[in-house]
Amino acid sequence: MPTNDTGRFYQSHDGLRLYYRDFAPAMPGAPVLCLPGLTRNSRDFEDLAMHLRRSRRVLTPDLRGRGYSEHDPDWRNYQPRTYAMDVWTLLDGLEISQVIVVGTSLGGLIAMVMATQDAGRLRGVIMNDIGPEIAPEGLARIQAYTGRMPPVASWDEAIAQTKEINGLALPGLTEDEWRKMAWRVYREDADGIPRLDIDPAIGRAVRESGPQTGDAWQAFEALRDTPLLVIRGAVSDILADATVDRMRERKPDLIAVTVPNRGHVPLLDEPECISAIDDFIGGL
Repeated sequence: MPTNDTGRFYQSHDGLRLYYRDFAPAMPGAPVLCLPGLTRNSRDFEDLAMHLRRSRRVLTPDLRGRGYSEHDPDWRNYQPRTYAMDVWTLLDGLEISQVIVVGTSLGGLIAMVMATQDAGRLRGVIMNDIGPEIAPEGLARIQAYTGRMPPVASWDEAIAQTKEINGLALPGLTEDEWRKMAWRVYREDADGIPRLDIDPAIGRAVRESGPQTGDAWQAFEALRDTPLLVIRGAVSDILADATVDRMRERKPDLIAVTVPNRGHVPLLDEPECISAIDDFIGGL
């Protein structure tokens, strides 16, 4: 399993030390920028990055408060506009003019914010189980557990807790796959005990501020000239079929793919996801 030794750090506009991984930096074409969900980090994208790096440079950052990035002392900064500013800082520091964004959940909301700020720099966007409207039952579920999960004492307990949170959305995973998923959201502390790799204050931010700011449909309109692929889990409690239909009404060239036997969120290693992502990026 990779460690932070394979990654790099940069400084945010307000002085936080933020982490990212850079795959295949010599590849031509617009790089792929993978933005994780609310409680996740760059490790979610390792399999996808290893697949895409054969033809594209791939960047996978840890948002502030997650993974190897520093925690923000002010929980109010845990919101999409701040994350977008961090992403622009990373891209500008690497002198990258255009990217293809893969945004899982919160990452897709960040992509919409970026579109309102400079859509011309987005060569294409892939939104993984997210849209301008979030189903209230899914939002309530996320608000209930984020930053509130009890600590675990072993990797077996970490795996069990991972299943508790994600079992309904990801039926059929093997024990090895659950172990891999737990590794992606927990990290051992100095005593060798796995801890959730996230600032608990993010839970306060999502409960008190909500995950969206401003008019999300207006932000979606900023993607009108940007190629867009929407991936939806067939049993998602976050992205409803009706929302995808409304997105298509506003953007008829939108490409939508439904992943069977998946809720929120598809892991992006499913054959339907890999095929759709390859076709979409190849078409750009």
